[in-house]
Amino acid sequence: MHRAYQPLVPSTNKYLQKKWDQARFEEHRSKVHMARPMVDTKGFQKPAHLQLNMKKLQLQEERLATIERDNLILSTKLSDIMRSKGQVDHRNNYPERSLNVEKRHLELLLVTRENQAILERIEAQESDYRRQHWEEDWARTERLRDDIARYPRGVTNQQKNKRRVKFHGSEKDIFSKASGHSEESTGTSSLHEHTEQ
Repeated sequence: MHRAYQPLVPSTNKYLQKKWDQARFEEHRSKVHMARPMVDTKGFQKPAHLQLNMKKLQLQEERLATIERDNLILSTKLSDIMRSKGQVDHRNNYPERSLNVEKRHLELLLVTRENQAILERIEAQESDYRRQHWEEDWARTERLRDDIARYPRGVTNQQKNKRRVKFHGSEKDIFSKASGHSEESTGTSSLHEHTEQ
């Protein structure tokens, strides 16, 4: 068998060369079999806090507790129905009440107190305006107007008279002033006045 073996390198004894090559090959195969990878190919290891999700367990417990509470309420209602021979309680005589009525009442009292304090401060504040000064100033202005006026002021208010004027078959009262002008002071109205007199 060793005579048919063809070594890769020149050798004087094919039998020994085959034995050595076979031993070297077996050693190589054992090294390959025992070799460990240089790169970690195991993959990502899941963290411990993700392996046991406590939040999920808590939510499940809360859900189960809610279901148990609802079941207890339902069983209580069913037992009440069984004891009351199936009568239905359809009356809702519950008074309407707010959960924050006390807080709103306190806030209203606080706002009322603040408004009262503001009102007291406003009423206690003295005015910066002096009515007496205004009246004196107006009297001075009236005197100046009387001095400047060409004719006595206030006569026009005393000279109002009542005249009847006829417009197309109807009578209308026109209050004319001393100047002779009225609300309907036109040429035709003056003609009617002259004809009426």
